[in-house]
Amino acid sequence: MAYLAGAFAIAWLLTFGYLLSLIQRQRRLERDIAIVREMLEAQEREGH
Repeated sequence: MAYLAGAFAIAWLLTFGYLLSLIQRQRRLERDIAIVREMLEAQEREGH
């Protein structure tokens, strides 16, 4: 029974680790999208 509890705990830790990784990736993508959007807006203002 101890092995089952240990495996269950490891599975949850891996799940939370993966979730944190996804959150970090999403934030990075949102930041990159904001940079690209600003670049496009700057180009539109310059008339290119």
